[in-house]
Amino acid sequence: MGGTVKLLCSQKNTTKKHLLKMAALIKGIKFGAQITNRNPAILYTSVRNHGWNKDYKPSKFPETEKERELAAKKYGLTTAEYQPYPDDGLGYGDYPKLPDVPVEARDPYYPYDFPELKRNLHDPLHAETDFWAEDRFGSAEPLRYSMKTYWLSFLGVMTGCFALYYWLENYKMFRPVLAKQYPYEGKAHYTFEKK
Repeated sequence: MGGTVKLLCSQKNTTKKHLLKMAALIKGIKFGAQITNRNPAILYTSVRNHGWNKDYKPSKFPETEKERELAAKKYGLTTAEYQPYPDDGLGYGDYPKLPDVPVEARDPYYPYDFPELKRNLHDPLHAETDFWAEDRFGSAEPLRYSMKTYWLSFLGVMTGCFALYYWLENYKMFRPVLAKQYPYEGKAHYTFEKK
């Protein structure tokens, strides 16, 4: 008798779990239908771009000369230009190691396919392209002064500020104010009482 009750209770629990899963599935389908009715482009975009990450993922590190030639061709480079990142386990695979040149160092008058990015169609991007983009600090032009001059200027200003703070610590600035003066000392002018 006790085993039958346990079996029935376990069947009720699994039935309840299945019902909850089905209810969640139906709610999800209804929600998806509401979203796609308002903006069907969401569905089309998700279907159209479903495999972009695997398509552009770099292959494994090229070990033979033939693999190097295929990788160079894949990225639109000659075999002389193609140099992969070292195989140190960071996951760059066969992606080419491009020179660390900021975008602002490129010729601004060249007729690029994408002039706002200073980039042509099918140009490989740098692996750290967000670091070398034009909205980041770049070292395209030589410095106006030597680094020694910059450091001496910085340390001189900071030392001067610290010295002024240290020497003038005993001479506090304050607003010079006298005590409030009233006519007829000791006489109450306002009592704030009801008459």
